[in-house]
Amino acid sequence: MVLLFGMSVEQFIANRITLSNKGKNNISKPIVKIGITGIALGISVMILTVGIVLGFKHEIISKITGITSHITISSINLNNSNEPSPLKLPDDTLKMLKDLPFLKHIQPTAVKNGIIKTKTENEGVLLKGVSNEFDFTFFEKYLSEGKLPVYTDTGVSKDIFISKKLADRLNIKTGQKLLAYFLTTKKNTDTVFANRGYAELEKRSRAFNICGIFNTGFAEFDENLAIVDLKQIQKLNYWENNEAGSYELFLNDFNTLDENVEAVQELLGYNYRIMPVNEAYANIFSWLEMVDVNGIIIISLMLMVAGVNMITALLILILERANMIGLIKAMGMSNVSVRKVFFYVSLKLLWRGLLIGNIIGIGAVLLQYYFHLVKLDSTTYYVEYVPVIFNISYILILNLGIIACCMLMMFFPTLILTRITPIKTLRFD
Repeated sequence: MVLLFGMSVEQFIANRITLSNKGKNNISKPIVKIGITGIALGISVMILTVGIVLGFKHEIISKITGITSHITISSINLNNSNEPSPLKLPDDTLKMLKDLPFLKHIQPTAVKNGIIKTKTENEGVLLKGVSNEFDFTFFEKYLSEGKLPVYTDTGVSKDIFISKKLADRLNIKTGQKLLAYFLTTKKNTDTVFANRGYAELEKRSRAFNICGIFNTGFAEFDENLAIVDLKQIQKLNYWENNEAGSYELFLNDFNTLDENVEAVQELLGYNYRIMPVNEAYANIFSWLEMVDVNGIIIISLMLMVAGVNMITALLILILERANMIGLIKAMGMSNVSVRKVFFYVSLKLLWRGLLIGNIIGIGAVLLQYYFHLVKLDSTTYYVEYVPVIFNISYILILNLGIIACCMLMMFFPTLILTRITPIKTLRFD
């Protein structure tokens, strides 16, 4: 069709149809508003859903890997205790691990079960021994009181870094001292039992100074976790200075975890236990997969709601303007051109809905991101507020997706235009 004032005839008629709804109490006016509202609701809910799902995954995975690691190397231990056997990696093996291109950091650690005793309370504790190679970047973000511990190669530090939950239950603060008791397996020197490999349990104790308190908001770990000098664990267990319970590996990219685990396994062989974080905490990662499924379901439902609303609005517009359609057909406009008219009308309605929905959705995400308005119970959800991520790429994909789906779904209502003939509509008034 020829151009009118820089636009095609189809666009001109579409503009007239859109403008004719303003200020008139026709049937299509509320239907069009409902259609625009449906689009706005759909895109805003989808933006919120994607922001929350990505936020949950990122926050929980960053907390788990911050407290533990991406991959843990330990000795193959067949006992039921969570205290591993001593592990000593050769220097050349450590060098090969550190030279891996995907590896960000490696650090030796060890854990020890114990009981902390104060004048009024007793609490079980899981001590995590770390060395001067330990990266405290994660715990620095969640430092609640005091300061981070500093462990060096020389001497054995008595500083202990405990969780806020544990400190609250024991009613202790930074600067105070506490006493911890342990059971240690010790090789029996009795010649009668030596050949039988008999080991005895020895009661041991250690005094610590509370240097700082952390609060990650991850109840599963904060319940009884405390960090001490690795040398304390080594001395309690009668280990050598170069022995550790495990080595924690941190990757540059969590998304490459599976393939990197295989690379570490190939490098070390099967003499060590290689445990990725998604297997060590399979229950949490299974829950995160369910969050993904819920997100997909919500987005699918919102796409259907938006599409159905737009189909309804378009059908009402077509039926209400049957006389006009018959008239322009009588003037020579083809079915394809008439369908283009209502295609442009649909785009205008879709644009309005998307604009309103994006403003609402992005605004809600930014409010939650900066002000944490919606709180959660950390014992259930592992976080203290609903975490969100503002990702412009996903927002663009959502907008393109809803445009494509709506355009595809609105193709079918326009088929009714081919059944509208001038002879039928022009006689109807």
